Amino acid sequence: MKIAISGKGGVGKTLFTSLLAKLYSKYGYSVIAIDADPDANLAATIGVKEAGKIIPIAEMKELVEERTGTKDGEKGIYFKLNPKVDDLPEKYAARVDNIKIMVMVAVKKGGTGCYCPENTLLSSLLSHLLIARDEVVLIDMAAGIEHLSRGTAKSVDRLIIVVEPGSSSIETALRIKIMSTELGIENISIVGSKIHNEEEKDYIKNNLSGFDLLGFIPYDSAIQTADLGGNSVLDSSTRIKQAAEEIFNKISPNVTLSL
Repeated sequence: MKIAISGKGGVGKTLFTSLLAKLYSKYGYSVIAIDADPDANLAATIGVKEAGKIIPIAEMKELVEERTGTKDGEKGIYFKLNPKVDDLPEKYAARVDNIKIMVMVAVKKGGTGCYCPENTLLSSLLSHLLIARDEVVLIDMAAGIEHLSRGTAKSVDRLIIVVEPGSSSIETALRIKIMSTELGIENISIVGSKIHNEEEKDYIKNNLSGFDLLGFIPYDSAIQTADLGGNSVLDSSTRIKQAAEEIFNKISPNVTLSL
């Protein structure tokens, strides 16, 4: 199973990605969780100690130079288009239970062009993870889907857009669906997040009626309490745990969880 999770910033997509990672791990699956959001905090949400010390793959200058054949100050000339990446998950992933967490970043460098060698390395790594690996791969995307190319997008089994009840979140979901469809992603679903009541559920249903709705993650102050204490949300909130299990069972209907 290869799943990309996207949505407007702040809607709870990182939390949802961490919930899926925990559920797949507890059921016995090996999971690779990729943080492709510039505001990277997936590792901390999953429970990696000292997550702030993790260096994103794109910022490992020596690694980028070694694998792409470039040198600092010469990145505008030539570099390898198919660098070796198959050993990177074992060497550079943080680990929690059955979950490997990799932080990527890069894509654009504001005002000065692109991170070409860095993005080439990340693109090759993502292709390897989506096409060649047999683990469950979860990608916590930014508000768009810039890390996905047409080739890698076709290897994504499902794109899940996380939305909260609000017009800007709805508009972002609609834009992401257009971009995803253009890349050839056919299986697109939504998950409602930070839900307080039935009216907020109805708001999402009415404004995204053409989407496959997987379910809703309720608002619970236990999220903040768990975050402050460095604890798992899945173990801290019965309501969120139940909602996450229901969504998980829709994504993977042939398994029964017993946590």
